[in-house]
Amino acid sequence: MPDTTRYKYIGHPIRLMSRVPDSEECCPPSCCDMRGMLSFQILWELSKKPMNGQELARRIAERRGSRPTPGTIYPALRDLAVRKLIDGTSDGKQVVYTLTETGKQGLVEARRYFYHAFGDIFEDCKTSHSV
Repeated sequence: MPDTTRYKYIGHPIRLMSRVPDSEECCPPSCCDMRGMLSFQILWELSKKPMNGQELARRIAERRGSRPTPGTIYPALRDLAVRKLIDGTSDGKQVVYTLTETGKQGLVEARRYFYHAFGDIFEDCKTSHSV
């Protein structure tokens, strides 16, 4: 099992995809720690288009209802950049972040893991209105 203690952040509402067969071993993706969702959501948002930190915070707030503070989002962005999952390019006063090839692969792994771990919960939500 891979060591995931060095990963601190992750984030995004789960999109359903083809379920990984139960016979396949599925372990936490190397890009993301399963304790949180911020870095996953950052990777997801950057897969749609390049954005600066403020734009990312705004998009995250639209999805989850609360806006991450600068003290939360910028350390997460720095961590993702250090791990070569995203790249930041200065555009005047702002840094615009893009997903790297490594980040794209990490996002694929994370989506697969989330679906394997939680997909049945969301499938059940589609058919049932009670707990």
